[in-house]
Amino acid sequence: MKLIILKNNLKEGLGAVERAAQESVGLPILKNILIQAENNGLKLTATNLELAISCKLTGKIIKDGGLTVPAGTLSALINNVNNERISLEKRDNALLFKTDNYDAVIQGISESDFPIIPKIENENEYLKINSAVFKSALNKVINAAQFSDIRPEISGILIDFQLDFLKLAATDSFRLAEKIIPSSQFSTTNKRGFKIIIPLKTSHELLRLLKDDEPLFIYNDQNQAAFKFGDLEIISRLIDGLFPDYNQIIPAEFNSEVVVNKNQFIEALKLAGAFSGKSQEVKLKSKNDKKVLEVFSADHSVGENHYLIPAKIKGDEFEVAFNRRYLLDGLKNHDSENIIFGVNGDSKPSTAKTPNDSSFFYLLMPIKS
Repeated sequence: MKLIILKNNLKEGLGAVERAAQESVGLPILKNILIQAENNGLKLTATNLELAISCKLTGKIIKDGGLTVPAGTLSALINNVNNERISLEKRDNALLFKTDNYDAVIQGISESDFPIIPKIENENEYLKINSAVFKSALNKVINAAQFSDIRPEISGILIDFQLDFLKLAATDSFRLAEKIIPSSQFSTTNKRGFKIIIPLKTSHELLRLLKDDEPLFIYNDQNQAAFKFGDLEIISRLIDGLFPDYNQIIPAEFNSEVVVNKNQFIEALKLAGAFSGKSQEVKLKSKNDKKVLEVFSADHSVGENHYLIPAKIKGDEFEVAFNRRYLLDGLKNHDSENIIFGVNGDSKPSTAKTPNDSSFFYLLMPIKS
């Protein structure tokens, strides 16, 4: 293997894939990047056995071949050399790294020892969607997910594809977020729907790498999913198990509904953080005239605060406690100026919705005081 490549190209490609590399005592090659020169191009790949990221780069290929080298070492060299042109050459199991005034030898491991990256069996069936649309939907729900050894099925994002809609959902059992994308915003060659759960790590890498100006192609089979966009490909294992059937807990109606300005609500919750203590508990109260929502928090060692927000309140009076951080996560993901907050007392879930938009909601369980 021998090639010449521009520093910025190599730096960008390595930055895209290197977070999939991982230190492993039992399998040290996982900390390495696979470099492959073939078909007049360069390909970088990293994997932790659950997630693999590949990136295709342009360069002048003099001789085909492949080698794996430590991601950290290669990254340190690229970030610190000043020359724009970099020459890479394989010598036995070492990589010669050269510029006009610098050279180094990086000890590597043979390409043949690198884990085999799985392939999707059927690449004729795929879902095509604008990256910005998918990224926005993923960003709205991801905060509701949380890693769990006990319940791995909630350690990821549900992608529920049906021919007339695409649904993304996440839950940690205390909160739930759902975003629906209509069929007018995607195209597909799939003949039937599917449900898959992608791990949180994969979801975060998609948010990091997706760009707004390119199409995203999603492929899947029984055990894995592939996401292809631009010169990048992410292949991820799927989480086994069934995502919770949450439809039965979504309230059909509410005892009380509050229409409130989103930014004022967020400001009140941020101020409440100084007095909410380790429990992060805040209370929401409706006032007698139903024109004001009170946000209250207190800590015996710090003090207390009250924030009054103009609001339109329908239904019963209420006083309900929530986790402040969880509530903030839900509010930030709404795009509208106002929020409709539905309350059913202190033992049933509440929801935050956008007026005149049923495609997204955030559900949160109260804290029982």
